[in-house]
Amino acid sequence: MVSRLLQTSGLPSFKNGVHPPENKDLTSAIPSRRLPFPAEIVLPLSQHIGRPAQALVKPGDRVERGDVIAEASGYISSFVHATAAGTVKSIEHWPHPAGAMQPSVRIEVDPHSTQLQRPRLVPHWDEVPEEQLSEEISKAGIVGLGGAAFPSHVKLRPPEDQPVDVLMVNGCECEPYLTSDHRTMLERPEHVHQGIRIVLRALGIRRAVIGIESNKPDAIEIMRDTAPGDLDISVQPLEVKYPQGAEKMLIKAVTGREVPSGKLPSAIGALVQNVATTASVALVFETGQPLIERIMTVSGRGIRQPGNWVIPFGTKLSDVIAACGGLNDDAAEIVFGGPMMGQSQASLDVPVLKATGGILVLSNDECKRQDILPCIRCGKCLEACPVFLNPQLMGALARVDRFEEMAENNLGDCMLCGCCSYVCPSNIPLSQLFAMSKIQLSRLQAA
Repeated sequence: MVSRLLQTSGLPSFKNGVHPPENKDLTSAIPSRRLPFPAEIVLPLSQHIGRPAQALVKPGDRVERGDVIAEASGYISSFVHATAAGTVKSIEHWPHPAGAMQPSVRIEVDPHSTQLQRPRLVPHWDEVPEEQLSEEISKAGIVGLGGAAFPSHVKLRPPEDQPVDVLMVNGCECEPYLTSDHRTMLERPEHVHQGIRIVLRALGIRRAVIGIESNKPDAIEIMRDTAPGDLDISVQPLEVKYPQGAEKMLIKAVTGREVPSGKLPSAIGALVQNVATTASVALVFETGQPLIERIMTVSGRGIRQPGNWVIPFGTKLSDVIAACGGLNDDAAEIVFGGPMMGQSQASLDVPVLKATGGILVLSNDECKRQDILPCIRCGKCLEACPVFLNPQLMGALARVDRFEEMAENNLGDCMLCGCCSYVCPSNIPLSQLFAMSKIQLSRLQAA
């Protein structure tokens, strides 16, 4: 406990939040390895926030690794690329990690292919207009890899009346178990810094800050040692606290600025981008590689071989589990993402997506199920909420379908971080109630 206090004492942070067990030691020291290509790839047309992509292929078409198979269908949308060479089997509805069936492109992977990426001609990042950089990033299918999967080219075009003056590079990775961003910083620091250089030029600004929680001292050191001397890049260690990696929390901790209710970070001159996203931007202009794979953490005490893997998008959960040695006898639940904000999966047929930073296979001991009890109005959820909402009140409103009143109490500001659910002594699933309420409210507004 003493070392933990020394480690975090005096470091920037935000008010409230929680300290769940980290459990990062299962994989943090394991270098990433490439997962073998599976026999079949399933690529949903919706792997991002916004409109689903529009398929450009048909059954029977031959595709090579890196080929565009679906184009963006609107401004807030993203391209989808083949992540393995093979033949398109079908375009059909397939189980999606979000829970519903989604239109997806099924590709039978060619077992004899070298799986080399088809060459893509990309202009040199320093020789094109700034707006063309975001266009190339859009064509490469780059989205936020921190979990939200927001199309990156949209972020790089902030409103003219909201100029950005600082780029915040998010290396916090505050979710327990997950270490994929940690490994990205250790294994690909030059790509992170090159991506920062490109994004700074696309935004027309000069300053960048890399925020990293202090439980990653090796990442802090290597990011400082490899920082180019001609750029204004600083590395800021942060207190270990959840959800330190949330956009608003990171900005508050590093700059002291507070994003107003209902506003985006650009409203206060900041833009936040995940380290893995930033490294992917560098690859686009260095090798022409679109976003077709990423480092993912496979962890938990329910999997035989935890580790960090470079996995092509569209690989089915069953193939990932098989490559990691299979399930232990006490495996009880599989989650895409972290334990605080991730989604439990009901099928082994679901594919990994661009937003899949980790796969957790939790044992019985790691996911104890407890009875839901009445609220005792202890106030712990208010003390934990990082955006100063009243989860107890909103939970009561959610249970009686008073969604409009929840909106009046700033439901829109809820990040669904799960802090309130984590501290609730009555085991009330507040975060899940708020997620469902957001869906119901959007349906009411649409109607």
